[in-house]
Amino acid sequence: TFVKFGQILSTRPDIVPTDIIDDLAHLQEQVAPFPNKEALTAIEQCLGKKISDVFSSFEEQPIAAGSLGQVYSAVLHTGEKVVIKIRRPNVQKEIERDLQLMMDFAALIARNIPEAEVFDPIGLVEHFKRVIRRELNYTREARAMQEFFRLFKQDASLYVPKVYDEYTHECMLVLEHIDGIKTNQLPMYPKLESRRHQIAANGARIFIKQTFELGVFHGDPHPGNVRILHDGTICLLDYGIIGRLDDKTRDLLLDLIMVIPQRHVDKGVEVILKLGRPSHFVDRRLLATDFRDFVDAYFDVPLHKMNLGEILSDFVTVLTQHGIHCPPDLLLLIRALVGLEGTGRQIDPQFNLSHVLMPAITRLIRRRYHPKRMLQQTYDDLALLVTTAQRIPVDIQKTLEKLNQNDLRVHLHHEHLDRLITELDRSGNRLVIGLIIAALIVASALVIRTSPMDSTISLIVFLLSAFLGIWLIYGIFRSGRL
Repeated sequence: TFVKFGQILSTRPDIVPTDIIDDLAHLQEQVAPFPNKEALTAIEQCLGKKISDVFSSFEEQPIAAGSLGQVYSAVLHTGEKVVIKIRRPNVQKEIERDLQLMMDFAALIARNIPEAEVFDPIGLVEHFKRVIRRELNYTREARAMQEFFRLFKQDASLYVPKVYDEYTHECMLVLEHIDGIKTNQLPMYPKLESRRHQIAANGARIFIKQTFELGVFHGDPHPGNVRILHDGTICLLDYGIIGRLDDKTRDLLLDLIMVIPQRHVDKGVEVILKLGRPSHFVDRRLLATDFRDFVDAYFDVPLHKMNLGEILSDFVTVLTQHGIHCPPDLLLLIRALVGLEGTGRQIDPQFNLSHVLMPAITRLIRRRYHPKRMLQQTYDDLALLVTTAQRIPVDIQKTLEKLNQNDLRVHLHHEHLDRLITELDRSGNRLVIGLIIAALIVASALVIRTSPMDSTISLIVFLLSAFLGIWLIYGIFRSGRL
């Protein structure tokens, strides 16, 4: 659980310093495989039949092992080579227990450390819960792969492995075996060696199409998840982490990218505030100054000298300094772009993502303002306006009915009011305790003075009251609130 959490934190440059992110990015799942006997039993339970009934051959030694499951190689009776991902036994129960501990700890931080509000510890754990639960459910990964297969069915530059639905379950995934070439093995294949530049450019074009045209992208395109087929086609593996961007977010991203060469700082500030979620009041003038410095730093830099990872890191730093939270999928995109640039340079040392990205963005901008698309968008806006106008009389009627029936209620929500109530309650308790202790001290002192014969109990009460008074004063000093 915590290795996975570290990997997720490596995608959050808005809350984790760059040097720590660099260390977290190296987290690998170097986990010992669980016993084959348990794995074979789990596979047969998922299949509902014996392994020999489905596979003509089965390699009992795993070809890979991770924190959530491990992978085996097999051959179907039809002769097709497949790989089988099987979930670790009891891993779901263990992860849910860990998630509950993490949520309790995040709530403790949020309640007692006001400065941590900008990091949103509870929201961070909630996001992690969604991510890891998706990875635990292999049917989700299967559906994602089938979606990519459908979207790229007519695009020969990307190959998506076949999913065998009849054998796939929540705890097991059966996929086509890919006999591909790793990105660092290209020098061993002269025909592909000469096509390095084209292959890297195709990979970038595929990712741009996923992100800006389709709105769904592979969230972890590092070299280990990329295979090059013998005809130069790119194959992506491991669809456990998938990002999604809606139309509005994609349009805002395009606007933001085009702001830099045009140096429209004010427009850039507007886009940032629409794209992110401010955690507190944002000084727009100061934000504009910092964003202008960011734009000026990269305005005259030639494309071949641009480092996309550095640009994106600096951009996120600007947002972080002003307490602006990016949507998780947008941060995942930033991490994926950095990973894509590294993978592209492993394929082609001369690869620069900006060379492919900027012309593609320009084409997308032109397509966005094509008269046909503008007409369709105007039609959609008008349809929404008409629908809203039709609802206004109904909403007014409902409001008047509630007024006539004295049933109109106004709900007020005050931020951190519960904290104020808690503090008032604590102050009231201390005041009452202080009055009781003072009364006991005065009463016991009077009894000791007037009745020396009965002073033993009074002395005990006096000492106990004095001790409680000192303890109360110590508690007030320790809390830092006088």
